[in-house]
Amino acid sequence: MIIQSILELVAICAKKGVKNVILSPGSRCAPLTLAFARHPEIHTRTISDERSAAFIALGMAQQLNQPVALVCTSGSAALNYYPAIAEAFFQQIPLLVLTADRPPEWIDQWDGQTIFQQEVYGKHIKKSFQFPDSFGDKEQSWYAARMVNEAINTANHFPKGPVHINIPLREPFYPSENESFDFPEHPYQTEISKGTLHLGEESLKKINSKLQSIRKILIVPGQQKPDEKIGELLKSLSKSKKAIIVTDTISNLQSEESINFHDHWIGNQGVAKELEPDLILSFGKSIISKSLKLFLRNSKAEHWHIQENAEAKDTFQSLRKILACSPMFFLNWLNSNLPVQDETYYNSWRGLENSLLENLDDILDQSQFGEYKALHQVLKYVPNLSKVHVANSMAVRYVNFLGKREQEIICNRGTSGIDGSSSTAVGCTFTTKLPVTLITGDLAFFYDRNAFWHNYSMANLRIILLNNHAGGIFRLIEGPANQPELQEYFETKQKLNAKSLANEFGFTYFSAKNEAELDFALKEFYDSGVHPKILEIESQSPLNAEILKSIKEKVKSILPSA
Repeated sequence: MIIQSILELVAICAKKGVKNVILSPGSRCAPLTLAFARHPEIHTRTISDERSAAFIALGMAQQLNQPVALVCTSGSAALNYYPAIAEAFFQQIPLLVLTADRPPEWIDQWDGQTIFQQEVYGKHIKKSFQFPDSFGDKEQSWYAARMVNEAINTANHFPKGPVHINIPLREPFYPSENESFDFPEHPYQTEISKGTLHLGEESLKKINSKLQSIRKILIVPGQQKPDEKIGELLKSLSKSKKAIIVTDTISNLQSEESINFHDHWIGNQGVAKELEPDLILSFGKSIISKSLKLFLRNSKAEHWHIQENAEAKDTFQSLRKILACSPMFFLNWLNSNLPVQDETYYNSWRGLENSLLENLDDILDQSQFGEYKALHQVLKYVPNLSKVHVANSMAVRYVNFLGKREQEIICNRGTSGIDGSSSTAVGCTFTTKLPVTLITGDLAFFYDRNAFWHNYSMANLRIILLNNHAGGIFRLIEGPANQPELQEYFETKQKLNAKSLANEFGFTYFSAKNEAELDFALKEFYDSGVHPKILEIESQSPLNAEILKSIKEKVKSILPSA
């Protein structure tokens, strides 16, 4: 017998915009699985590996900006969701996590597939709920419906994020023969009415008074989705010399007016003093560059952060003001009220940026072939409309080194793990017909191979695999690089390549070990086809470290004040 409150849960999801569900097989979750699968307005997919399933859902929700639901059976299945839930929490991505559970009387009684599931995600979830385990009273049904509404509203309310409903279910799990699924046409619904957040006149007067004495403002956008209007406001502030805009690739706000090559010089003591700001203004989430974070911490400049819910992180250890408004509102106001900044300061930043713009291509062209030079070449071929997913470790750093991108750049920088990069990109392919490019290292790629273990089309997926047969980043970090245990315990060298995986999953496979092979492969890599494509670029970790060091030295030699 199907529980009516489960049908109402599904009907509420459909009414409130949760139209995509990732299911993982199991018996305890069968009532949820069947209800979602049979609802005419909901699109369901089955992913057997719950860890991969959760990252796929995250990749979808990232693009849709709406909660995607996850459904799993009881026991350790729920724990496999945890890495993606933590990533969604820190990236502020909405997920509706529905875990089937044993009824309370069987918890911790040596019954199969049973763990402590209530509030299992701890602090890495916006809110946890426990569904009723019986429905003998009509108020229990009302309570369940109210709970589902609150969960979805919470997931969607700024800052967005994952929510969890743990659902105890008793047998029988399956409907009897000919039992109909009668979804309520008008399920119980509660909604949030949203307003536009701005600052009051008194607050703006105080801010304006403070800004009149400041002449070195640095605006640092953190990770966020592309926003054309905010991008235009930042361009205007830079063009009129009212602020310096420093952008990582994951800010998706890079332009010809922003400072995009800062990671090449920001830690250089020869130029640092001229670049120190009087005020740091930030919005969005994290930034990639450790050098930029250290520079801003050492500058001791006052830091203001714009965030609608007035919560902010003291990333630069100098947070003095939280502006509880939208970035759009405050940047608009700045354009109208901010005086022109110190011209020498402005020119110092622009001079360094221009040095890289004029010289980096030549420096890379003259360097040895390795993953840095290869990626520089690859990025020339990536279509402007492609969604670009970049794995953590060196992949995202290389992209950040290489300057302004036209494409949307997506990276799991909430927790900065390597564990779900491929699955997140696969989730993205389920939401768009545009090309989706995954740029990944070998450890991240082989770790997440179950991303491709399903029956759904991903013809628009293109994978650039930088295979140096090791965790190459550890050669670039002074600590592990200097240890005799580097190769065995940090790099964890491996001999795999992707050819067998490509054959297993029916992907079109290309490989390149030198510049000529890479150029040849790229000529048809982005041609349309019915299968995903992998381009594996093989290199050696020690050589990549030498190349990067050499390029850094050449960059240092062309800096204006180095």
